[in-house]
Amino acid sequence: QVQLVESGGDLVQAGGSLRLSCTASGPIFKINTMGWYRQAPGKQRNLVATITSGGLTNYADSVKGRFTISRDNAKNTVTLQMNSLKSEDTAVYYCNADIIPRSGGYFTYWGQGTQVTVSS
Repeated sequence: QVQLVESGGDLVQAGGSLRLSCTASGPIFKINTMGWYRQAPGKQRNLVATITSGGLTNYADSVKGRFTISRDNAKNTVTLQMNSLKSEDTAVYYCNADIIPRSGGYFTYWGQGTQVTVSS
């Protein structure tokens, strides 16, 4: 079964840095776009950043210049480096990937989420 597992969430002071990682595992044929989304309490889930299999990136305006998304296609891993963190970055961060399983089809998978808390 295909699954995404995230790690790296923590409590950090404003101005600090965190690095989130997500690894896809299972019977995978191909992974297309991977990304990170976040959901603050009482708010909808929003895009943070995405990266295609070819390395093209897209960022939410609120994180441009502070966050960097990267991936290792050989390891099926996507990473989010978060610098200059602000209290408004506090949220549960979810990994997302568009995957073609070996059994066929095309599906969007989500990780279980990892909590990032930025104290001011």
